[in-house]
Amino acid sequence: MRFIKTVLCAFAAAAAVGAAQAQAYPTKPITWIVPFAAGGPTDALARSIAERVARELGQPIVIDNSAGAGGTIGAAKAARATPDGYTMLVGHMGYMGAAPALYKKLSYDPVKDFEPVFRFPDTPLVLMVRKEHPARNIEGLIDFARKSPDKLFISNAGVGSSSHLIAALVASAANVKVTLVPYKGAGPALVDVIGGQVDGIFDQTNTALPQITESKVRALAVTSKVRLPQLKDVPTLAETVLPGFEASTWYGIYAPRGTPKAVLDKVQQAYLKVMTDKAFTDKMSSQAIQMLPAEQYTGAALGKHTEAEVARWKAVAAKTNISLD
Repeated sequence: MRFIKTVLCAFAAAAAVGAAQAQAYPTKPITWIVPFAAGGPTDALARSIAERVARELGQPIVIDNSAGAGGTIGAAKAARATPDGYTMLVGHMGYMGAAPALYKKLSYDPVKDFEPVFRFPDTPLVLMVRKEHPARNIEGLIDFARKSPDKLFISNAGVGSSSHLIAALVASAANVKVTLVPYKGAGPALVDVIGGQVDGIFDQTNTALPQITESKVRALAVTSKVRLPQLKDVPTLAETVLPGFEASTWYGIYAPRGTPKAVLDKVQQAYLKVMTDKAFTDKMSSQAIQMLPAEQYTGAALGKHTEAEVARWKAVAAKTNISLD
């Protein structure tokens, strides 16, 4: 009996210490691991949101660009981090949704090794081609691919990036052969489209819009369900060549499994407060970033979405034989 009381007292003391630490959190800078290169759409969106969340928490958020292997290196690094709330992962559809289906060996589990904290708004993609490409619309590009096999080169931000995965998905759905050219980041991939070294790219709206506005590339289609207000003249894939098609890049913040719930709640609350700032959300909307209903921003919603995406991509991989090994 004395032993049980001692153990209970120890647990109570530990709980009290944990609660006190969570209440004080954060007392030093927080690191967000972004598993892609600096300057790309994931990095840009993460920095924009991190700046605002940091203000609410009263501590800076430092971005750690741990790129490589389609984001899986950074994700694995985050999974191994101390679960104290000071290291978190900027999750992405590739390494937190598709990776379990696309890699035979993965050193982390997106569901079991992480605590979901909150979800970002979604970002559709735009299919753009170099200005001199003969295809004037998406139907023309599909026709070009069918008549000239092995001659359509589509760049992407790297193996496992959304620009890679969605390009592969579209090519499979349209039954065309496309050469996918991986780069070390979305920036150089887009530069080579503008320069004419490759034919096109699926790029996220927040980095694509300036290039389209300045007429450096030609936009042929968007991957969203409906047309985007900023690109009213650009059709969706669903209304043209792929009825029912819809795909966007989704993101979320994850913490290593075991991070105290009180800490997770505090970070989530800070983010939800940011998302009530109309000036900030209007700015994101102006970049064609798709705002979500408030209830979908929570950690619980992100957890359910992650599980659903892992299952979805396993089905896609089985159907299309997409593999990254």
